[in-house]
Amino acid sequence: MHSVYEYLLPGRKINMAAEMFDRTPTTGIIIFEALIVLATIISIFYLGKIKKNIIPRYFIVLAGIFIFEMFTAPMWNNYHLGVWAYLYRDVSWILTMGWATCILLSVTLTDHYFTSLSAQRRFFVSVFFMMIAGIIGESLVVNLGIRTYSPEVQDAVWGYLPLLNIPANTFYYVPVFTALVIGFYGYWSLVLDDKPVMPMKKRKWGRDFLIALAGILLFEIMIEPMVTNQDLPKWSYVYKDISFLITGGWIVIVWLALKFTDRFFIGLELGYRFILYLIAIAIIALPIEAWLISEKIRAYGPSATKNLTGINLPGLHVPVEVMFAIPLYFALIVAFIRYWEIILDNRRLQ
Repeated sequence: MHSVYEYLLPGRKINMAAEMFDRTPTTGIIIFEALIVLATIISIFYLGKIKKNIIPRYFIVLAGIFIFEMFTAPMWNNYHLGVWAYLYRDVSWILTMGWATCILLSVTLTDHYFTSLSAQRRFFVSVFFMMIAGIIGESLVVNLGIRTYSPEVQDAVWGYLPLLNIPANTFYYVPVFTALVIGFYGYWSLVLDDKPVMPMKKRKWGRDFLIALAGILLFEIMIEPMVTNQDLPKWSYVYKDISFLITGGWIVIVWLALKFTDRFFIGLELGYRFILYLIAIAIIALPIEAWLISEKIRAYGPSATKNLTGINLPGLHVPVEVMFAIPLYFALIVAFIRYWEIILDNRRLQ
């Protein structure tokens, strides 16, 4: 029997608890995996006929989903997919591929067949289609015995849907998740297509702040089971343990980082600016998160802490995973925010 921590290198402890789960697939799961691969090949071949650069677009979606899955891994368990199906612990490339194929189909077909709609409306149409596909897909992986939920998520469940056997929260999780990934795809599609984005002389600060508020608050509610904000004034809590003091602080940091980066580096291409956004946010957010953890204001749940390696950052004394989690968290949010700002400011991109 392995202990929770085992030494792989001298002086370096690796948490083995998260590695020990049943990877043995059933016949039904193997068929499910084969169908995902086949559907992906057919979809890419078909979509390539109606949209250029379909392979790079597919990898953009894959990257967005992988970022989300890595960050939210403590919330879900993906078992019984076979030893070949895992990228990192229980994060599976098979499930990532399935989500990516569905999202690329939804976005590409919506753009192709709903050309009369504005980019904003097509965004919501894509999210709607993905909500239907996502709920069906979630029910399928649950009923096949692949997907289970962490104790923290189960405690937050509003109830289970009959027949589908999935949490009612799925009606919230799927649209928020897919909206963030579609926003990520939309932003990097502008980079891929080298779309000229005209800078605005007069920024709509109020509108942009509301976009940042929507992106961060919706995501914070979704990942609420992973981390607890405690010992804050009772009047500051807006939903369970989500406090506007914490969430509001992230919104201000992101909003200001985006505005000042755009102000001083407006001549840079969108891709390079995106990197600067994340660097600026991480420089500010990491020491703040370290302070919140040290003051026991932020407490990560058991499902999150069991994935930690036990390695802390020198000086800040926070798990090294936090250093990587911050850019992962903000990568999707920043792309979502900037994509919406761009399509609202540049109507000719419609």
